[in-house]
Amino acid sequence: MSNTKSESEWRAILSPEQFRILRQKGTERPGTGKYDKFYDEGVYSCAGCGTPLYKSTTKFKSGCGWPAFFDAIPGAVSRHEDSSHGMVRIEITCTACGGHLGHVFKGEGFDTPTDERHCVNSVSLKFAEEK
Repeated sequence: MSNTKSESEWRAILSPEQFRILRQKGTERPGTGKYDKFYDEGVYSCAGCGTPLYKSTTKFKSGCGWPAFFDAIPGAVSRHEDSSHGMVRIEITCTACGGHLGHVFKGEGFDTPTDERHCVNSVSLKFAEEK
């Protein structure tokens, strides 16, 4: 990871909620995130380090209560096995800074090119319109 900071440095630059989710692998309550029902055209970047992660063209309406994407910008998102809650899931993190984004689910039958749902916390993201 090229964008490493100490815990105190992360606490200084992130809000308490961003720190809880990005650095402590928390989850925002479903349906509460500002990007859940947001469909403007642009790029979603990591709220921690600013690395572009997702394009709006890969966002879709899943009804899960969090922003859903069917694919990430190549190389921007890393996958890790997560068995912390008594089930095995695939955690997704920002490749650049290691910030927790959410989880990816496969084979749910959504009509998308990848049949994947990247379920991402809005707090982990910053949106910028395409210029």
